[in-house]
Amino acid sequence: MSDYLFDLYTGYVRFRNPIALAPMAGIADSAFANQYAGDAGLVVLGAFNLDKGSMEVASKLVARGRKEFISDEPLELIKQEIRAVNSGSAVAVNVRSTTLEPLIEAAKLVKEEGAILELNAHCKQPEMLESGIGEALLHDLPRLSAWIKAIKETGVVLSVKVRANVVNDVELARLIDKAGADIIHVDAMLEGFGADLDAISNYRDATRLFLIGNNSITDFAAAKEMFSRGADMVSVARGAMENSDLIKELVESVTSYQQSIGWYNAPKHVCSEGDFRGLAFCCLPVKPCPVHAKFKKLGYTAEEFARTKLEFARGTMLEFGEDTCFGSLVWCCKITKPCWIRDGVLNTIDLSDAEYMKLKEKLAKHILDNARIPVNESR
Repeated sequence: MSDYLFDLYTGYVRFRNPIALAPMAGIADSAFANQYAGDAGLVVLGAFNLDKGSMEVASKLVARGRKEFISDEPLELIKQEIRAVNSGSAVAVNVRSTTLEPLIEAAKLVKEEGAILELNAHCKQPEMLESGIGEALLHDLPRLSAWIKAIKETGVVLSVKVRANVVNDVELARLIDKAGADIIHVDAMLEGFGADLDAISNYRDATRLFLIGNNSITDFAAAKEMFSRGADMVSVARGAMENSDLIKELVESVTSYQQSIGWYNAPKHVCSEGDFRGLAFCCLPVKPCPVHAKFKKLGYTAEEFARTKLEFARGTMLEFGEDTCFGSLVWCCKITKPCWIRDGVLNTIDLSDAEYMKLKEKLAKHILDNARIPVNESR
């Protein structure tokens, strides 16, 4: 599998594919990662407890039967764990602390190791909430923002693991973005069972940060659905324990899909509630449809939106297609939507499905780059 098939990176970290092992307290260590996630693009180890307060909480959880990582030398443990991952995957370390300074020290270490620090704003056990860690950070947004800013001063690539539907997801995404984090890792858990895919879409339309979607990824159909809502990567937790080959199977499937379609996380069409990236598939805005409301959120008028797409098309293969509905492939839809006219043009100009979709991906980026209103300020 090519390490260059996927153009995935953030800061000094490159990912060979968009499949990750999610953190699991007391479970996801280097040995677990090497056994179950050898093919993953990213393994997230932890959660690790860094200070006295978080270790006291972890000890209480262990006393009632929960697994936890507890060490008198947490930084040394983290260093050993990062170095013990032997799969070639990028590594992140999920951490908890009741105070800021241990997070700063962990960030310095993790950066030296070329890894990612992931701030845990996710775990919701009552003991954690009472001590101000995990999900408690979502209820203290000024502290969360301040901690992100302070951690980023170390230069570490920073992920923030959050739980959807705890606070306003759009406001949370924008706060994390503007505080300077690099990655948002979203547990899109629904009450009961399953993943809230609309939550992933909400995060995607609120920020352009690297987005990892998590929850209920048990096969490639589930992964593909989450990708279509805007996740750059999906992470697997207990599913990897239930099926030891799950991550390998997901990597094989997404690799095959990328080779055939060219844009593995292509969005749904805007008329099917797709995110902003779906504007790349919209036709000329000459009649009432959802595209108008979508591009207006980015500050475009209809004329500006049309001009922006045509400017991108000029000199590319998307300029062809005078026999299509609006005279150019730039106005054509996603390759998975049947259209014999579009497909006939692609065949005539010898443009593969994957090449067409890669151009559409670049077009989506061009539309967002040139918006009057940035995504993280969109109305």
